[in-house]
Amino acid sequence: MRMKRIDDFDCAGKTVLLRVDINSPIDPATKKIVNENRIEKSVPTIQKILDKNAKLAIIAHQGDTLDYRNLIPLHEHAKKLTTHLGREVRYIDDVCGPAAQQAVKQLKPGEAVLLGNLRYLTEEISTFENAVKLAPKEMLHTWLVRSLAPLCDFYVNDAFAAAHRNAPSMVAFQEMLPTAAGVLMAEEIGALDNVMAHPEKPCVFVLGGAKISDAFGMMKQVLQNGTADRIVTGGVTGEIMLLARGIRLGNTKEAFIRDRGLDVFVKDAKEYLSSYPDKIEFPVDLAYDRNGERAEAAVGDLPLEEMFMDIGSQTIARYQKTIEGAKTIFVNGPVGAYETEAFEKGTKHIWRAIAEASAYSVIGGGDTVSAARKFIDIGKINYVCTAGGAMIQYLSGDKLPLIEAMEKAYDRW
Repeated sequence: MRMKRIDDFDCAGKTVLLRVDINSPIDPATKKIVNENRIEKSVPTIQKILDKNAKLAIIAHQGDTLDYRNLIPLHEHAKKLTTHLGREVRYIDDVCGPAAQQAVKQLKPGEAVLLGNLRYLTEEISTFENAVKLAPKEMLHTWLVRSLAPLCDFYVNDAFAAAHRNAPSMVAFQEMLPTAAGVLMAEEIGALDNVMAHPEKPCVFVLGGAKISDAFGMMKQVLQNGTADRIVTGGVTGEIMLLARGIRLGNTKEAFIRDRGLDVFVKDAKEYLSSYPDKIEFPVDLAYDRNGERAEAAVGDLPLEEMFMDIGSQTIARYQKTIEGAKTIFVNGPVGAYETEAFEKGTKHIWRAIAEASAYSVIGGGDTVSAARKFIDIGKINYVCTAGGAMIQYLSGDKLPLIEAMEKAYDRW
């Protein structure tokens, strides 16, 4: 990585501005955090900076305009950081106004404060990013940057999960302050590079879920550059492969795919199957609900009015065999509707095969991690990436705004 690390700077007694991603799942009724994974993963960087006797101001977001129910203050986040660190992280419910600025100015070496939810600022929400499209240098005039940058000596970014966001908190401070990558940032990129740049062979990608634009974006990249030796497909991704082979899924499922505009990927699937016929595995049987019970049918004999919700037993056995022989495994997306007991079989058995495999395994994405936690000891996975969208873009070969900003800062500082 062309990025400075924390150890490259002497920040003792200096003020460090740290951008983390501790955006966490929230219970809609209680508004309490229900999964602390990202908070826990942020602790090593915070600890490292405080151990250097720096003054630490932390900025982070929770929720968004597109995720309004999770747009809450960061009081609980600060409490959980305090618990994990064993030292206090104060909280001030102000993002960068007078109260926040005063809190940063009053920091003593070895002290930390978490500032208010970044998404309370218009310039930090996705709607603003998509509509205004500022370049990093133009962001120097935003309220966040001109309020906090003059108070700080260094900027550290540890928010790879938000690396696809072109927001001031992510890409603008690099223009003004000596910049370093946090511990988690280095780990995330290192784990993904282990998969992309030099995976131990054979390398197997397991791609499922309903958000198939992610799967198809990655698929093209890893097939073209030879990263993937096999791609195992499930969920809607697997069903698109079947349509590309001319197999009917019936009126119900085909309408589901068509109504969501997912049929556009059939063309890509045909191209991949034609160009890489020995690298892509697709279902040979599917599961559906028949009078309240799970039923399975071979893909050549599907009941055409049913809604298929999982891969079948024969497919599971084939995929298990592929996974058992892998040396590197990457997973994004469940292979079926695992939330329902009748259709959890495929995802459960695939996850257990991955957990028992001797391969180096990497997983990422919200549904992927949730499914893994449901069926296996997630400690058996070598690396659990905190990122979803950023991870997908990185593996798809797209340049991420944060990575560009960090590399420019490396050259500048």
